Parts: sequence; structure tokens; C-alpha cells
Amino acid sequence: MLRSEFELLLNETLSPSRFKDYAPNGLQVEGKKDINRVVTGVTASQALIDAAIELKADAIFVHHGYFWKNEDPRIVGMKYRRIAALIKHDINLYGYHLPLDAHPTLGNNAGLADAIGLSCRSALQTGVPIEESIGIVGELEEAMSLDAFQQRVESAVSRSVLFERVSDQPIRRVALCTGGAQGYIEQAVAIGADVFITGEVSEQTIHIAREMGIHFIAAGHHATERFGAKSIAAYLSDECGLVATFIDVDNPA
Repeated sequence: MLRSEFELLLNETLSPSRFKDYAPNGLQVEGKKDINRVVTGVTASQALIDAAIELKADAIFVHHGYFWKNEDPRIVGMKYRRIAALIKHDINLYGYHLPLDAHPTLGNNAGLADAIGLSCRSALQTGVPIEESIGIVGELEEAMSLDAFQQRVESAVSRSVLFERVSDQPIRRVALCTGGAQGYIEQAVAIGADVFITGEVSEQTIHIAREMGIHFIAAGHHATERFGAKSIAAYLSDECGLVATFIDVDNPA
């Protein structure tokens, strides 16, 4: 597949024009013209690039790419070493941030919601269609005890989670937004969720949860955002005829 065709495929699938994002979505570093082998991952770290080089990948697809707003624009130090490795090995780098969070079937939120068994899904953000909302709300088939729900979430993300329990109330209605979205907890309260799940926690988040009466789970930024890159690899392999491999460069954050 030509490089231009690959980006068109990704843009048609993920619809980046719908989002006002913090980094450019799409091709970020240009490489070879023809793409047959793709590596996907959460972040375009040196470890992921090295793995892609070893696999002789033509392209890397990530959720966290480069050129974020307000970052140092100079290509020096760590950024230079990463980009130099991409250019030396003629590897294309594609980054999709909010579009990968929000996609209703391939996205990070959708993947986490699938893993914990949420149905009847709707947008966390009021007045926004679910395919453009960076958070979602859904229902469990039946209410679960706090212990059982914690075990289900930990199984979904393959690690222990921080769980702030604010009452004995069981859980049925779940709001979630993967990554660093702890600031959306008050929207979860407003929409009537029993629990809010995200990746990270701030000091004030726990006070908000306690005072507003909503259970809160921080399940890891990286852990909650593995779903999208993994789904994209499966999509490119199964639907597009490319050789695509998801590589998980683990990160405890």
C-alpha cells in the first residue's frame, strides 16, 4: 500500500478532522513510499522504534506521537535520536491521539468498555455524538459488588488499580475516559455514573470523589490506552491485508 493510501485509510477510519487536538494527527515523520509491514504501540518511544527496526517495519502507528502543543520545537537530544532513527531506517510515523480515544469500535474507550462488559453506551460529553466524545458511559448487565468490579477492571488492564470507594453502593452505571482524564470526574457525576474510570489520578481527584459520592478508579495511563493500538493492528491485518504487529512497551504509569 502506498504511503498516501495508508494515511487516507487511517483518516477515513478515525476521522481526525472532527477533533481539536493537542498534536498533529496523521503522518508525522515521512518514510518509505510503500507500506506493507506496520508496528503499532501506545507511544513512539525509542524502545518501540527499536522494535520496529528489528521487525523491518515500514511504518509505526501510535497513540502518543510527536510535536505536541507547547513542547520545545527543537529537534535535539532525545527527540533527535528518535527521529534520526526513523529517518535512517526510512520508517513512517503516524500518530492519532483523540481520534483513537473516541472511535466507537477500535478506540481506547471502546476497548476498555468491551473488556469490562458495558452495554447501552452513550457519550460522556453532553451534546456530543458518541463517535466524537472522548469519554463514554455504559451499563453493566447487572449491578456488581465493589470487590467483583475491581477484579473485573484489574483483569481488563492486567494490573492492580487505585480504587477509591466512597460508599457501599454497588456498581451498575460506569463512566470512563482512558489516559489522563481525571478532570472529567465531575461530568461523570453529572451524568449519574456510579464509578468513573480513567488512567491517572491527581490529589484533588480523591477529594472530589469523596465529596460528590462517586467511586473512582485510576487504572494506569498506559494500561488503559493499549486497547486502541492493539485494535488497529488487528484491523490492518484482518481487513487491509497488511502485516501489522502490536508491541506493548510496558509502562507502570
